[in-house]
Amino acid sequence: MTLDCVEIETAPEPQHAILWLHGLGADGHDFEPIVPQLLRRGWPPLRFVFPHAPVRPITLNGGLPMRAWYDIAGFDLSQKQDEAGIRASIDAVELLVERETGRGVPASNIVLTGFSQGGAIALAAGLRHAHTLSAIVALSTYLPIADSTVAERDPANAATPIFMGHGAFDPVVPQYLGERSRDGLRAWGHAVAWHSYPMAHQVCPQEIADLGDFLTERFAG
Repeated sequence: MTLDCVEIETAPEPQHAILWLHGLGADGHDFEPIVPQLLRRGWPPLRFVFPHAPVRPITLNGGLPMRAWYDIAGFDLSQKQDEAGIRASIDAVELLVERETGRGVPASNIVLTGFSQGGAIALAAGLRHAHTLSAIVALSTYLPIADSTVAERDPANAATPIFMGHGAFDPVVPQYLGERSRDGLRAWGHAVAWHSYPMAHQVCPQEIADLGDFLTERFAG
């Protein structure tokens, strides 16, 4: 599955890339406006890649087709998970990473990022990836198919820094799901930087600032 993408380069010939997966019902344009808010002076040239998820019927929404990384069967996101859809999206992310490495960006300079459903795929794909990534960023989300993930993780990303941000008042992906995933990841030995914000299912200026600090450390390293 080759995905269409929105791309923004902050300067010519970038050697670093941020792959950013949108949430349910959105598209690759959703997080375009965050680029100027996030950028810091002194960062290397970056390529932001915002892929469009495939359009598929969503059971929770009465079968209404929309862009989604996998189907959602009910309000309890941790139950009845669409494992086939999740794995297909993991494969699609693998192709995106391969495309970046083919364009001269090493995996170690790629930050895999996502919001909500996109964050779930970022976690699931990043932990399984066979080459060390720069970082994984998971916003307002949780780790899907966790029971399979624990056995399928690749040692290459055992020490990859993970940034997790969540809204304390999130009615879509309750914060306890994010906390449960955080605790599980830490129990497996992963370094998770956890941030909670007084917000709903969204991003906020403080989260963008904290993410900017986190990325500054990655680009300096």
